[in-house]
Amino acid sequence: MRRLIAAVLVLLAATACGSGGAEGFDDDSLVIYSGRNEKLVGPLLARLKSATGLDVQVRYGDSAELAAQILEEGERTRADVFFSQDAGALGALAKQGVLAPVPQEAAAKVPQQYRGAGWVGVSGRSRVIVYDPRTVPAPPKSVFELTGPQWKGKVGWAPTNASFQAFVTALRVLKGEDAARKWLTEMKANDTQKFAGNVDILNAVDSGQLQLGLINHYYWYEKVAEQGSIPSKLAYLPNGDPGALINVAGVGTLKNTRHAEAARKAVDYLLGPDAQKYFAQTTKEYPLIAGVAPDPGLPKLDVLKGPAIDLGRLESLEQTLNLLRDTGVVD
Repeated sequence: MRRLIAAVLVLLAATACGSGGAEGFDDDSLVIYSGRNEKLVGPLLARLKSATGLDVQVRYGDSAELAAQILEEGERTRADVFFSQDAGALGALAKQGVLAPVPQEAAAKVPQQYRGAGWVGVSGRSRVIVYDPRTVPAPPKSVFELTGPQWKGKVGWAPTNASFQAFVTALRVLKGEDAARKWLTEMKANDTQKFAGNVDILNAVDSGQLQLGLINHYYWYEKVAEQGSIPSKLAYLPNGDPGALINVAGVGTLKNTRHAEAARKAVDYLLGPDAQKYFAQTTKEYPLIAGVAPDPGLPKLDVLKGPAIDLGRLESLEQTLNLLRDTGVVD
């Protein structure tokens, strides 16, 4: 994790002027470090003021960068709550002992496979292949097929995206370091196209620039909700393929929070019906508590054929980042 911190500090220094330091927040505010995109969750986090009784201030950024920043700031961090895009960054913080235990009442709301030591999932998502049916009548059934010559230059990925990095971590855990290195090397050699994020990949497939892309499911459903109809379709991979990873966005409370009660209320709110309906209806993710149904267009969470993996094992983010650099997938 020290190397992860060192690698990220350069990025943090470049953005420090725009994001404010640890001292840039009001003492009487609940401070959330959010690895979730502001466009996706900004309106939801704005509602936390009435739920917690405190003003809520949010620092947005990449989940891995924010996790590293919390560790670097140590006891002087002003983060009260960490809202991560994926389980891996939460697991990395839990491993370092900086997260408080999740109250049993809150943890009990979420199935065991979607929570870990010091954190709890608040929404679920599936990795999928988005494809262009105009040129791809039968999409691949595994991410391992994407290294074939028929897909050379026709596939998009987002190597700096937290969800992609969590998928690579799952690939390492499930198939081993050598298999993950081989897949990344072969994908790079197959001229896989690099994009900044899921939305860019989806738009490239819809425009005909790409034939296939690796994304999270909800970006497609959000675009359909906005536009009504789009050219691309989704393929949910079968048989426990690593490309069908079911991950979570999750939340943890910092052990040294100055506002423990407000932080607890924030977690309770994110696991309550208002927030869970927001995830289902607005961001098109899977709600994780009983009694809140997903968007009617989504396949049921319990019928997806994601790989069997303990999400707590996604904490080995540093090894994944090293592997992505070693293979030249990221700089």
